Amino acid sequence: MGSGVNPKVLALGRFKSGVRNTLEAAYELELEAQKQRGEILWYQFEGITFKLAKDTRYTPDFVVMMANGEIECRETKGFWRDEAKMKIKVASALFPFRFVALYALPKKLGGGFRREEF
Repeated sequence: MGSGVNPKVLALGRFKSGVRNTLEAAYELELEAQKQRGEILWYQFEGITFKLAKDTRYTPDFVVMMANGEIECRETKGFWRDEAKMKIKVASALFPFRFVALYALPKKLGGGFRREEF
């Protein structure tokens, strides 16, 4: 491959830190709508990184401040890798924040996102 891109990285679907994938970009539009409706006060993409153990970190896709001041850490997922699901579960046990996964619903089912709390 002459592009200099590592095909293994592309196959895994990983992006450089700070770069949104399609699902994250779509969810950010939903966050903007929630902000306009007054449901949330603030959000930040990859705004906090949690130290789970030595050499183990977890950065949720979005950190969100709800209208009541509570903080939620939100992860957008098309599917889970075992390591990623383990990290969100450990983070939810260690830190006093609500951790939420959001799954995109197909348009034929009305679109939007389904929530799973940890």
